[in-house]
Amino acid sequence: MRENEALAFRALALQITCHAVNRARHREDARARMQATIDRLRRQMAASIAWLGRDTRLVVLPEYFLTGFPMGESIEEWAHKACLRIDGPEYELLGEIAQENGIFLAGNAYELDDHFPDLYFQTSFIIDPAGDVILRYRRLNSMYAPTPHDVWDRYLDIYGLDGVFPVASTEIGRLAAVASEEILYPEVARCLAMRGAEILVHSTCEVSSPRTTPKTIAKIARAIENLVYVISANTAGLEDIDIPGGSSDGGSMIVDYRGQVLSEAGPGESIVAHAEIDLDALRRYRRRPGMENVLSRQRFEAYAESYRQHTFYPANTLLDKVPERSHFLQTQQETIRRLTEMGVI
Repeated sequence: MRENEALAFRALALQITCHAVNRARHREDARARMQATIDRLRRQMAASIAWLGRDTRLVVLPEYFLTGFPMGESIEEWAHKACLRIDGPEYELLGEIAQENGIFLAGNAYELDDHFPDLYFQTSFIIDPAGDVILRYRRLNSMYAPTPHDVWDRYLDIYGLDGVFPVASTEIGRLAAVASEEILYPEVARCLAMRGAEILVHSTCEVSSPRTTPKTIAKIARAIENLVYVISANTAGLEDIDIPGGSSDGGSMIVDYRGQVLSEAGPGESIVAHAEIDLDALRRYRRRPGMENVLSRQRFEAYAESYRQHTFYPANTLLDKVPERSHFLQTQQETIRRLTEMGVI
């Protein structure tokens, strides 16, 4: 992009069907299903960008679009069958798609980490037009999956706090990722905004409805609170899984920094959720004094001590154990019991 050229481009929340691997008989079967998804995505991506225009620079894919989510599989089973390696062939193939189309490609996958061989993490990633993964955000809040918070002390030793809340400075702005349900957790988006995030890519697989859902409200709220664009890609339903496929279909959207929904998709595979991202306008808005500039008016010191004084869901519960699925529910139940005794709830 030339020095004096306006920083504006088109972004797409690409709403595609998630073909789950739960019914895969073995690892090789699961990999073949992932390969089929990538092959299909390669064709869809080229056609979508040809239709929308070559000024499409950022494409966001849904949550766990390669695999679906575990339905009763143990941590060990899911890690073996469905999780990607950091240097795995899937990332290489996705990098090729980014290169072929000259785009930043964002998505979400279950991922292994050699530092934590008994666990996996749900990772939101961004690949640049050179085909390189430039950002990995590991989901911090998950009901039934391990997170960095579960091994907090060791994770910080390895990756540091900026590795927990990464922001990538790119030619199309400062990009960050929020995973799925975490759009309901304002602290995650706020910590990314503190580090300069201008665009939040949000890969999700969520219930969509003609009625306003909590996550729809949250997307708009996170955009307003942090003066960011939110590009949210939902699935076009689930296949090869036992729950009804339309349970998470539709509602991909792009929200601007004022909370205006610029585009929103209905059900089915779709490129409807696309819009122009005007970074120059966002930056002017952020630098203009006034009541609506809520980001510049934040008084973090007023809240920091309250956070330091309170622990709700505990950290480090998996530092020395391999969890069963029941671990996460039991930990939440114990948290609720403790908060009840404290009179918090």
